[in-house]
Amino acid sequence: MSDQLNAPEEGELVVVTVKNVKQNGVYVDFDEYPGVEGFIFIGEIASGWVKNIRTFVRDGQRLICKVMRTKKDGSSLELSLKSVSEERKRDRLQEWKNQQRSIQLLKVLGEKVGWDDGERESIAEDLVNAFGTLYTSFEEAAMNEMAIVDAGFEGDWIKAFIEIAIENIIPPFVEIKGNLNLSINIENGIQVIKDALKTAEDYTSEKDEISVMCFYDGAPEYRIVLKAPDFKTAEDLWIEVTKTIHSKMEEKGGKVTSYRV
Repeated sequence: MSDQLNAPEEGELVVVTVKNVKQNGVYVDFDEYPGVEGFIFIGEIASGWVKNIRTFVRDGQRLICKVMRTKKDGSSLELSLKSVSEERKRDRLQEWKNQQRSIQLLKVLGEKVGWDDGERESIAEDLVNAFGTLYTSFEEAAMNEMAIVDAGFEGDWIKAFIEIAIENIIPPFVEIKGNLNLSINIENGIQVIKDALKTAEDYTSEKDEISVMCFYDGAPEYRIVLKAPDFKTAEDLWIEVTKTIHSKMEEKGGKVTSYRV
């Protein structure tokens, strides 16, 4: 799959692989732009005086560089290694690794559901348009099983996509959503409902990286959103929170219907 342009733009952070180390600089190939060559002048390798260029780079090494300008003869792009902070190098390299991984996962999915190359390319393009990056689509599916459907996608492949995402992507958090139908016919019924929902939100714990948020959608409908580090924790949290809401409402004579969405 390739949704890249023919060449990177000036100022862009790029992933390159060292091809040839010379005395005055380094020739590199672009990992995301096949056929494009770059050059890092020795003065752009590191801050300060570089006595031996091989102290900083070696053949076959993958680097994150900043595009400075096109060489005068138009043969390649001039790059800077020293202009990229260590933090930005780590972030950009992780982004590239995530993208490579998502491409491989989509290939696995394609083989599983019987796509040809054209069908896989088409789905990949649609996912990128919907989620920003291919990896984000897998990450969103791993966090929220309805994310792909909510984004407007249809088809028998969605179930397999979600399974692959859950098995292979470790998301920053998992999100579960549900609806509540709460009703109670007593004078202070509104307060009883508020107290029940407040008890649910009290499960929020920054230390345990979990949160519970309740929203009013118009009586008697309410919405609940739970976030947790993993699906097991999220599932257990859903059971515990809804059990608490049922208990608080029913002890005052109220009725509750809760269901996942």
